[in-house]
Amino acid sequence: MFRYKGKLEGTTKIQIIDTDLQTVTFFVKNRSRVRNHIGQVHAATMALLAESATGFVVGLNLPSNKLPLIKSMNLKYVRRSVGSMKALAWVSDEQIEQMQTLERGDIMVPVTVTDQSNEEPIVCEMNWAWIEKQKS
Repeated sequence: MFRYKGKLEGTTKIQIIDTDLQTVTFFVKNRSRVRNHIGQVHAATMALLAESATGFVVGLNLPSNKLPLIKSMNLKYVRRSVGSMKALAWVSDEQIEQMQTLERGDIMVPVTVTDQSNEEPIVCEMNWAWIEKQKS
């Protein structure tokens, strides 16, 4: 495991457990800095976990001349969480081809967020877009 070092992610200590460049698994421990008032991983931390995992797998597959941008997030909190959380995000071969060949576009990136009981307390859809980087 290694820690993902984004600006906000540093506070939550989100970790990357595994990646094969097409899938990625992120982890966040249920510790006091990320808990809500009832002792669960905070809703915002769950959203950050899902957004980070999906953004990471998109970023891994974009050419260096393209910039990933989150376009929309749809989050439904469907049950109370138990303990620490994992997010598994993936992109298909077809999505990778689109990212590699289209100047700009967007894709829905699947992500499954589970807690220690292997249940899904949150159901997510993450829509990622990409554009060409501006030349400076």
